[in-house]
Amino acid sequence: MKKQVISTVLALMLVTEPYALQQNSLSNAAGNEMRDMTTMEIVRDMGIGINLGNTMEACGDWIADVDKQWGDGILTVEEYETAWGSPVITREMIQGMADEGFGVVRVPVAWSNLMEDDYKINKDLDARVHEIVDWVIDCDMYCIINIHWDNGWVNTFPDNKDECMTRYETMWTQIADSFKEYGDRLMFESQNEELGWEKIWNPWGSTDGKAESYALVNEINQKFVDVVRKSGGNNPKRHLLISGYNTGFDRTCDPLFKMPDDPAQRMAVSVHYYTPAGFAILEDEDADWAKARPTWGTDADYKELYENMDMMKKGYVDKGIPVIIGEYGCPSKGKKADSVRLFLSSVCKAAYERQLCPVLWSTPGGHYDREKCQMADQELKKLFNDISGFKPKETTTTTTTTITTTTTTSATTTEKLPLRGDVNQDGSLTVADLVALQQFILGNGQLEAWKAADVCEDKIIDIFDVIAIRKLLINI
Repeated sequence: MKKQVISTVLALMLVTEPYALQQNSLSNAAGNEMRDMTTMEIVRDMGIGINLGNTMEACGDWIADVDKQWGDGILTVEEYETAWGSPVITREMIQGMADEGFGVVRVPVAWSNLMEDDYKINKDLDARVHEIVDWVIDCDMYCIINIHWDNGWVNTFPDNKDECMTRYETMWTQIADSFKEYGDRLMFESQNEELGWEKIWNPWGSTDGKAESYALVNEINQKFVDVVRKSGGNNPKRHLLISGYNTGFDRTCDPLFKMPDDPAQRMAVSVHYYTPAGFAILEDEDADWAKARPTWGTDADYKELYENMDMMKKGYVDKGIPVIIGEYGCPSKGKKADSVRLFLSSVCKAAYERQLCPVLWSTPGGHYDREKCQMADQELKKLFNDISGFKPKETTTTTTTTITTTTTTSATTTEKLPLRGDVNQDGSLTVADLVALQQFILGNGQLEAWKAADVCEDKIIDIFDVIAIRKLLINI
């Protein structure tokens, strides 16, 4: 029985062993894997995240007008990708997000760009989204794709429901089919924050139309689940992200909002956090609905933050429904730098401690520097890393370590040699030693027992010592 247990653990270790030598091969293989994990476990595994904002969701009729005036009249995916100020996205930019400690990248998409007749998605746009998703997964992160604002066509649902529903279903049918072979590192999000219409129900007026507006939101989300689940590949088991009512905390916690019926029971709910609006949305000019604030961090601010996070935890997480804060953030313009840092880290910490996954809204020139491929504010990065427990890779620069220790002897004393393979120095050789050495090679821990870990006695700590410990364990 003992050997059976060890053999099982060793088989699991084989899944991660090649990582130190062939990272790309492993991530590509894992790209289509559907693990036996709940959505709650997946969301927790994401850690904290970041948006690739103002990029693949950039849209507007003016883009075509500019091309006609200054270009050749033939629009390209790249022209849309860069229309809102983003450079062309590279693998290095995505890798930089992983290196800074993010575990999930949300990629908002305007699928209507370059769309053909009958709502057919442009093949070049589809291929470009695939490329970015592949980079995210290859960099060992999760990826979320959605139908974003998309030039606002979702806002016309109340006026033209049948046609809008046809368009919605046709688009998700294509997206789901195109990405159906991806594994559980890819999550689909039903929509952005447009589900909920003031022309049906005015939240600041009476309750007239409220039930109707919620019913339409619920119907659209159900359509999303139904389309994905019947699309084949890995989609019957894919983890899905359901857009809350206008992604508001309080409105999504309203009893009228319903999570869809899902045979797979693999869903999370999406909300956004830009509260208080005077700090998180407005820059340096007041609006009729809020006054711009340069600072954040009063007792009242913290009280408001904690009450909101507790609302989502009690309303969803405590009931077994995971929560992803698909967007949170604030502008830097018109704000004190210390307050920006305090707000972003406080929201992230309050969410993460309650098992919500916070995904930072970041745009070109914003919190993540796409030219340097790192966070613009490195102090904020350290705060984020402290929250998630992420340890930067630079702490371990290679996957092998050469031993430079020396041995001294005398006529009266002899050195007691350590037990071969006893990496954790507990006096015995167990699977725990194998795990400890594996984690060290992956850059996730320190190693004190150099001689014990050098099972091959070649003065190098590497994957061959892992294999040697495995052989020793099998023979126990």
